Amino acid sequence: MRFEPRRNKTVSTRTRRLRVVGALCAVLASATLVTGCGQDNGDETAAATSEAAKVIPQQTTTPYESPSGSPSGTAAQLTEDQTERKDLLSTVKVTYDKAATTAVGEVSGGKLTDLDLEGLDDDEESASPSASASPSPDGSASPSPTGSPSPSGSSTGPKWIAEVVEEDGTAHTVSIDAVSGDVIDSVTEAEQSDAEKQELADWVSKAQQTWQQAAKVATDKQKGTVTSLNLDENDSQTLVWQVDVVTEDWNRTTFDVDAATGKITNEEVDDD
Repeated sequence: MRFEPRRNKTVSTRTRRLRVVGALCAVLASATLVTGCGQDNGDETAAATSEAAKVIPQQTTTPYESPSGSPSGTAAQLTEDQTERKDLLSTVKVTYDKAATTAVGEVSGGKLTDLDLEGLDDDEESASPSASASPSPDGSASPSPTGSPSPSGSSTGPKWIAEVVEEDGTAHTVSIDAVSGDVIDSVTEAEQSDAEKQELADWVSKAQQTWQQAAKVATDKQKGTVTSLNLDENDSQTLVWQVDVVTEDWNRTTFDVDAATGKITNEEVDDD
C-alpha cells in the first residue's frame, strides 16, 4: 500500500524535472547558435541531467512488487515430513549403530529388537512402546519415575529409543541421548505377559541376521541414514527386519529384510 503514493509522487517529480531539462536544452541550443555556451550554463546542464537520471532507476524499480514472496520458493519445495526429517537429523550426533551398541551394553546377554529415533515419522504403533518414558519430556520430572532419575536437560533433545530382549524374552527399554550418547534411562518392561515374552524369545532365536547385517543390506541398496530398526513379522508371518533409511532428498525408504536369508522382500518409499 505504501508503493502507490510513492509511485505517483515519483511520476510527478520526474515530469517536473524533465520539463526543466527540456527548457534548459532549448535555451542552451539557442545560446549555442548565437553566442556559444558559457561555463555557468554547462554546470546547470550537468546538474539538471544528473537530477533527471536519478529519477529513471526509481521508475524502473518501484513497479516490481513481486519479490516479497520469492525467497520462500526453495523452502516450499520440501513437504512437512521432509522438513521434519531434515530439522531433526541435523541435531543428531549419535548414529544408529552407536546407539544400538550402547543400548545392548545396558542389558547383559540382551539382543536388539527395536531402535527408533524419537519424533521422526512417528505413528500410533511406534508411539506406544515408549509410552512409559513419554510423560517426562512434557511435564518435567514428576509424572513417571522411569524418566525422572537422569533427565539432565537431555530429555528435551533428540533421543534414540531401543528395545533390548533377554534370552527368555524379557524386554528392556533403553533411552539414549542422540547428541551426547549418554543413557537417559534403562527400564525393564513391567507389563509383559508370558505369551509376549515367549514370542520375543522365539523371534530372537530365529533371527539369523543381526541388526548390523540388516542395516547393511538396506544401505547397500539405498544410501542414506538409518533412523529405525525393528524385528517383527510381516503380513505373511515371515520374520523380517524393517529398516528405515532417510536419503539425501529427505525421503524415507522402508526395507523389509528377511531375518533368515538377509534378502530384501519389500521396499516402500515415503516421499510425503
